[in-house]
Amino acid sequence: MTENRSALIVDDEHDIRELLVLTLGRMGLRTDTAPNLHAARQMLSTVAYDLCLTDMRLPDGSGLELVSEINTRFPNTPVAVITAYGNVEAAVEALKAGAFDFVSKPVDINVLRGLVKQALELNTKRLSQPDDAGRLLGTSGPMVALRQTIGKVARSQAPVHISGESGTGKELVARTIHAQGSRSGSPFVPVNCGAIPSELMESEFFGHKKGSFTGATSDKAGLFQAADGGTLFLDEVAELPLAMQVKLLRAIQEKSVRAVGGNAEVPVDVRILSATHKDLSRLVNENRFRHDLYYRINVIGLHVPPLRERNGDLPILSAAILQRLAQAMQIPTPELAPDAVAALKDYPFPGNVRELENILERALAMADGNVIHADDLHLPHHNGHHGVISPAAPVTPGDATHPAHGADPRKMSPFDTASSALPSYIEDIERKAIEQALQENRYNKTKTAAALGITFRALRYKLKKLGID
Repeated sequence: MTENRSALIVDDEHDIRELLVLTLGRMGLRTDTAPNLHAARQMLSTVAYDLCLTDMRLPDGSGLELVSEINTRFPNTPVAVITAYGNVEAAVEALKAGAFDFVSKPVDINVLRGLVKQALELNTKRLSQPDDAGRLLGTSGPMVALRQTIGKVARSQAPVHISGESGTGKELVARTIHAQGSRSGSPFVPVNCGAIPSELMESEFFGHKKGSFTGATSDKAGLFQAADGGTLFLDEVAELPLAMQVKLLRAIQEKSVRAVGGNAEVPVDVRILSATHKDLSRLVNENRFRHDLYYRINVIGLHVPPLRERNGDLPILSAAILQRLAQAMQIPTPELAPDAVAALKDYPFPGNVRELENILERALAMADGNVIHADDLHLPHHNGHHGVISPAAPVTPGDATHPAHGADPRKMSPFDTASSALPSYIEDIERKAIEQALQENRYNKTKTAAALGITFRALRYKLKKLGID
């Protein structure tokens, strides 16, 4: 992997230069050294390097100057910064300036080797694989800008905080950053911080030893160990209790964890990506989220735009979703009629892309023929203000669509019901009705669909969704 690769080492300390030359030489790299910025600039003007390691403090300036210059002139050359031990502020400053990663003095050889390996894999991946940010579909300005930013941050090891409303695709952004970076061949471990009971958090994140608490019948590795060498994605990071925030901060800064009941620190190499739909800066001001942790995970901030701000992307998004759904149902991919496209563009999508997927999935099952019209979408009415939705039809206690009698799923917003017990309640009613109709029609699916008053396609979709054989 390191054959014919070269590195530039910039440091005014002779001993550090010797150590780095020896370590990189044993990894198969050809190395040049420079004691200051002036010499480094001269070498960069004549040689194309695959990697640069620079000290933060140099006799004639700051290593950050070199980071900025290389990022501008040689964007495919990763730069790692050497910082003083424990100087977290300097490390964060270097990452914000565009450094690939940092290593602290005294230099840990194993950490350095891992850093060099990942840095070199960046260019290997760039040359051998196409850009895969196409998974984030859209040609609107916000999406083009987002993909460009992802391409830049993927080349770094800096922690990234992803903000955006629920359903915008924050986890997809995190997965794309991982896939485009040097860690793509290692695990991507997503964790919903709001779904772990507070009393189990430390064990889940850092692991535990057998007998460390009641129920610990064997050793267990934590999420940090599972993500070692790869990426740990902290979804809904705002839900972390304050006590856990302190322990998480220490693990990130020290790059090591101690299992519950364990005696030794275990080194871990993970890149931290985080996300939340809440305003973290406001939570910091309200003392509900630690400022030091916010500072550490928010080195680079990415905002995922809501769907209503890029509704020009609706046709291409809808086509891709329908194609995926149709393949799963093994039917021809349907088309959206112009009136359906217009209706979607007029709808504010408070549930964003996730809601769009739910609406199209329902429309695909319920529509007659291979063209989806506006009426097939059964969009909830809205009053023109973003995010304000009202039911598609008036509901009264005596109406058959009232929840007491089983709501009509064709007239409900999937966003409104996504977090309630209503969807499972409706599924139970549908399952019983379908199973009864199947029995009455001797499991003839064509006759069953006719008896239920739905299309054969809708019946097949429901059989698969409800797990009815």
